[in-house]
Amino acid sequence: MNRKKRINSILKSKQKKMNAKLHKSNKPRYISKAERAKMEAEENAQNGAEVTNEAATTEQAQAEESKS
Repeated sequence: MNRKKRINSILKSKQKKMNAKLHKSNKPRYISKAERAKMEAEENAQNGAEVTNEAATTEQAQAEESKS
């Protein structure tokens, strides 16, 4: 009886492991604090560049309006 029980438990555990591998988690990948800070800095740099470009275009538009 014990041999049967042991074999069944081993087979059940293997089956559970294989079943667990099939169902991946929907949890998002962990991003470390350093990586988050780096991504935020890059985003701020991009937004800063966009803001300066927008400011330059508005200044040019205002200059053209004042010439008219």
